[in-house]
Amino acid sequence: MSMSVLAGRITDTLTTTFGRLRNVSDTGTAVGVWGLIGALFVWAALAETQLLVVGIIVGSILALGAIGLTLIYGILRFANFAHGDMMTLGAYIAFFAYISGGSIGPLSFGFGMILAVLGAAAAIAFVAFASDRIVFRPLRLRGSSPAILAIASLGVALIVRATVLLLWGPQPHRYVSGIQFARDFPFDTKIKPDQIFIIASTFVLIALVYLVLYRTKLGKAMRATSDNADLARVSGIDTDRITMWTWWISGALVAIAGVLLAVQSQLTPDMGFSLLIPLFAATILGGIGSPHGALIGALVVGISQEVSTGLDLPFPPGWGPGYKPAVAFFVLIVMLILRPQGLFGSKS
Repeated sequence: MSMSVLAGRITDTLTTTFGRLRNVSDTGTAVGVWGLIGALFVWAALAETQLLVVGIIVGSILALGAIGLTLIYGILRFANFAHGDMMTLGAYIAFFAYISGGSIGPLSFGFGMILAVLGAAAAIAFVAFASDRIVFRPLRLRGSSPAILAIASLGVALIVRATVLLLWGPQPHRYVSGIQFARDFPFDTKIKPDQIFIIASTFVLIALVYLVLYRTKLGKAMRATSDNADLARVSGIDTDRITMWTWWISGALVAIAGVLLAVQSQLTPDMGFSLLIPLFAATILGGIGSPHGALIGALVVGISQEVSTGLDLPFPPGWGPGYKPAVAFFVLIVMLILRPQGLFGSKS
């Protein structure tokens, strides 16, 4: 046997061995990360039940935005930094369209809010699609890199935020004035009817998105385009149409997320921008391009943020809700170090 053949076999053996070791290491890391998430959920359920409930509410709102974000990245392969400000614009459009008139059962708002939400979802879906046609599509046709597209999305975000400030001003707003009292539930938890509506609405919408992605021809075409756009195009899939539907779906989801966030708190011009890091943290944690991963990642980020406010830490001084974005950033950094492909893998 010649030395070259022997060296080749040794190289192949070492490559195979290191590949298996790397797979074992990745599996061990995944098990460790899932173990940490499970431990977080169990500890929060036992020690901070009320904050766990609030975390699920916040996480469900994040999930709608993160699913839209991951769809855009999965199809178009760039980080859309305008996503948070689209959320803000959607909430303000619903505020503009909302006509108060009674309430639906124990909820603080009436059927006018349902119509306002549908109007906001349609409006932001159109704005998102228009931003692609005016800004992102010409850049893609010129062969611009994902970094250029991301920077362009920052410009779109600034334009959207300036529009909100120009039309509605910097002062905060609320859909409904007054205080809604929380109801008592088991395990000494208190939940407002509006919060139950938020959770229920979110999971219904997520179920609809799942059905579209995995039970329709459109969803099959979207997943094929996400896996390999060139192959999908050769196979006869109209990728321009898929791009259009991606923007419509992500825009509608993020608009509804903005309305639900405003129902939970209030409307401010920077409400969406302040959620940008948690949205990206949820997307990366679940695995870029994975809608179900975005849901799990959003719940983890939301619960981590809220539970952190109940920790009695000696440092840093004045630890409180203001540090919640830092928690999302910490989760993001840890995940990038331990498992950059996310919990369910990444299409990047």
